[in-house]
Amino acid sequence: MAPDRVTRWLQEAGVAFEVLEHAPVRTSEEAARVRGTRLEQGAKALVVRADERFVHCVLPASRRADNAALRGLVGTRKLRFATREELLALTGCEPGAVPPFGNLFGLPVLLDEALCANEHVVFNAGSPSTSITMRCADLVRLSGATVCRFSVPA
Repeated sequence: MAPDRVTRWLQEAGVAFEVLEHAPVRTSEEAARVRGTRLEQGAKALVVRADERFVHCVLPASRRADNAALRGLVGTRKLRFATREELLALTGCEPGAVPPFGNLFGLPVLLDEALCANEHVVFNAGSPSTSITMRCADLVRLSGATVCRFSVPA
């Protein structure tokens, strides 16, 4: 997915955001360092497979997903992360570059409530070298996310 698709969509929605171009990053820690932001401001997007469906999960980069909590939220006993191939087919993005808008890919979005402690969040915009900063409230509204609790400290 090209970052301009995300920025165009945000412009059409009329929300304020800032684009940050930077060296490619591979980890959340590296991204926070390059962006000059706190790790907990990073909106980490994970795609999980629950039985035969996929769910887009967004949580603070400083935390990790609690699989038991996620299984309970999506009502399944089996849950796994999407493979690289599945992620590319669903989103057009490499792992680590997926933006937090699962609705752009037809996926339901779960957003961990701990992310809402930040007024502004920052995330990869479909590329490991392009990030977007915006209000968390706008992220929640535009993504159509269900805000719930599914993360634990990393």
